[in-house]
Parts: sequence; structure tokens; C-alpha cells
Amino acid sequence: MDITQPLIARNYIGGAFRESSSTFEKLSPVDGRSVALVHEASADDVNDAVMAARAASDGAWGAMSQRERSAMLGKVAGLIEARFDDFVEAELADTGRPRAAAREFDVPRTADTFRLFAGLAGSYPGQSWQTEAPGIMAVNYQLRRPAGVVAAIAPWNMPMVLLAFKIAPALAVGNGVVAKPSEEAPSTASIMAEVFDQAGLPAGAFNLVNGFGVDSAGAFLTSHPSVNRISFTGETSTGAHVMRSAAAMVRPVSLELGGKNPAIVFEDADLAAAIAGTARAAFYNCGQVCLCTERVYVHRSRFDEFVAGLKAEAEKLVIGAPDDAGVQMGPLISRKHRNRVLSFLEIARQDGTIVTGGGVPQFGDARDEGAFVQPTIVTDIPETSRFVTEEVFGPVCHVAPFDDEDEAVALATGSDYGLVSVVWSGNTSRALRVAGRMRSGVVWVNGWLIRDLRTPFGGVGLSGIGKEGGYASLDFYTDQTNVCVKL
Repeated sequence: MDITQPLIARNYIGGAFRESSSTFEKLSPVDGRSVALVHEASADDVNDAVMAARAASDGAWGAMSQRERSAMLGKVAGLIEARFDDFVEAELADTGRPRAAAREFDVPRTADTFRLFAGLAGSYPGQSWQTEAPGIMAVNYQLRRPAGVVAAIAPWNMPMVLLAFKIAPALAVGNGVVAKPSEEAPSTASIMAEVFDQAGLPAGAFNLVNGFGVDSAGAFLTSHPSVNRISFTGETSTGAHVMRSAAAMVRPVSLELGGKNPAIVFEDADLAAAIAGTARAAFYNCGQVCLCTERVYVHRSRFDEFVAGLKAEAEKLVIGAPDDAGVQMGPLISRKHRNRVLSFLEIARQDGTIVTGGGVPQFGDARDEGAFVQPTIVTDIPETSRFVTEEVFGPVCHVAPFDDEDEAVALATGSDYGLVSVVWSGNTSRALRVAGRMRSGVVWVNGWLIRDLRTPFGGVGLSGIGKEGGYASLDFYTDQTNVCVKL
């Protein structure tokens, strides 16, 4: 991959790459230069992709034995590793993440995801029941078949990993997939299409369409009547729009949406670990992870010490480009998103106290054309402030004191979102008791972002519908039939 030239991101439909008459540029969040020329799929392109996926699921791909399909996905994993450096460069071009993050997490995790679901699909358990009633003996057993055509719509914040988390299980059980990456992060998906092409999957098993949401590829895909499942990760209001599109044909949706995630730090917590863990949870990937902590509630007896420690952690973070020496935090995805984050920081400035951060770092070079923002800590802000109630999706957190366990739980659960929570405590009984009271899909105790792909993942409330991961993903991407045999 020539990193000195913009990548050409084409659509991949029915086993062939396809260009479009409409194109747009993807700009680097590091310095504003053009890093990709993206071909926007038309309504006809999307229709062709859906029809190709249907033909593959009804034909060669869906009819293939599970052993053969799993072997092909294992080959995909190997090819991802063979193009390791290409994927790293594409990820950095799109997101500006530190190089170490892409090398140590994004690419290895993507390959592991394909291997995991190839294996899980081959060991997918079924159920059977023996039925006895007066004069009746029967055996019931469960069959699973591919759902058909899966629309997989991925976000821009961790584009490679999150797209793989959708398409790997969908493909593993024989569906045809139409993937739509974010317009802000098209590059790794484009290389992934090349990998599928090289792996020799039947034409139409995997398809890629580029574009935007409204009046573009996203809307064309979610409203297409021949799509059987829609898996979407992204912002909550967009997820609601996807639900409305799916409702017309009563199609199942899996929605992993936003979060306003809380952490509780009790007085008996290992405070050094809680400070370091919260700094990572608030500022990792410039706060652009749906699992990031944006609300922190600390026992009043440790509040001042915690805020001082977190401030010190934030201020020593090295901000910069992917290859800058010691870099720990890159830019936001775009200047447009930075403007949104800065608008929330202005709310914080008006409603509370900014302990540190709150602005834009100055570099005196090309990075000033990027989308960088300082890690920010806010205190003394009312729980009713929009900074506290709405997801910012940037390197921010507000810290507030509490006096007892019930108050901490009430504050932590006082949100319409419910994706993840963190509990920091040295008392195991209390930590587990409080974990059981959290209103979220995942609760971490004395840690953050420990993610086993075999476990179910998803939120409640405004954070989404459905679960992804392990057998929960395979269940979503299959139709189940009960066969009853009278004996």
C-alpha cells in the first residue's frame, strides 16, 4: 500500500470491484490532507449488492458445509495477517490513532474475530426435547439456517474491529453480507474486500458499498425489502432511524448505540488503580469509544485526592500524530466532530468548572490542520446539564462526589443510556452487590475494556437493542425452526 497517495475506495459487488460516477474525499484528522477517494454507491449499486448477497446465501455460500465455510474464514484471518502493514496504514490514515494501538489491537483483534466465529459456528449447539402426553410420543429438535441477507453498518471510531464483529458471525453461518462502513473510515473496509476477493469466497457472499446515511448507501440499504437482518453500531438518533426503516418489513435489528457510561469509586478502592483506570476509560482513543467513561462518582472522602490524581494523568498524556514520539492520544475523527465536542465543552464552561483541558492544543505545524482536542475534566456541574445527560464522545469526563452507596447507585443509573458501568472497590461483596444494581449491559469491576468476544454484549435504554458476541451473534444471524416428529 502506497501511503503517499490517497487510497481508492471502490465498491465491491457480486465478486467484482465497481467504481461510481459520484466520489468524495476522506480527509486526515491529523493534518487535513486527502487520504482516500471514495466511490459512493448509488441506489442501483446497493440493489445489485443485495441481490448478489441473496444469490450467495441461497446458493453456493449458504449451501456450503460448515466445515468448508469455517476453513474459508480461517483463510481470511490468515490473509488479514499477511496484509498486516496495509491494514495498519489504512487505519491510521482514517482515524489518526497511535500506531501502537493499531498494531497491538485493531489488526490482531480483527483476525482473531474471524477465527473465533469460524470455530463457534462449527460447534454451534442445538437443542432437542422428548415430548410425552397421553397417547402421544414425539421428539422435537432445533434447526438453524442462514437468515439470508445481512446489512452490516459500522461506525468510524474503531472501524476495522467493529465491522469484523458483524460480518464474521454473519458469514460464518452462511449469510450473504452487504457491508457499509462509515464515510469517515472507509479504508480498512476497502482492503478487507480485497482480502475476501483473494480468499475466493463465492461471488456475493461479501459485498461492500460506500456512502453516507440519508439519501445515500445507508438509507438505500436499510430500506431495501430483501434485507433480512440489520446490524448497526453508531449514534442513538441514527439507530432510531434504522429501526423505523426496519419496521416496514418487520425485520430484526441489532443496535449497539451510544452511552453515557458511569464509574463509581468507593472509599475502599485502590485509588491509584482507579485513577489510572479512569484516565484510560475516559481518554482512550480520544474518548471515541462507546464504552468510554464520561461520568465518575467518587466517595466524598476521596474526592479531592481522586480529582488531583486524574488531573495529573490527563495533563501528562502525550497528544499527537500516529508516529509522534511517545504519543498516547490522537485526534478526533474530523473537524466537524471536534466542533461538536467543543460545543459541549462550552456548556461545561458555563455550567461547571473545568479542572483541566477544555481547548485545542497548538503544535505550530501541519497538525494544527487536524482535529485535536485536549483531555478535559469537569467538576461542580449539575446532573441536569447537557454535558452530563448527553453523550459527548470525546476525551471528557465529569467527576462528582457521593456520600453513600444508595446515592452512588442512583447517580450512576440516572441516565437514559445503559451500555457499560465500572465499579471500583476493595470490598468484593459490595462491588458485586452494586454491579447487580447497575442498569447496563456490561459491568466491569476494578477494570475496564476487558472484552471476551464469546460473551454477549449490548446495552439497554438509549444504548441499543439486542446482543452481539459469541452464540448471541450466531442466534441473531440465523432463523430457527423446531421440527416435531411424532413417534
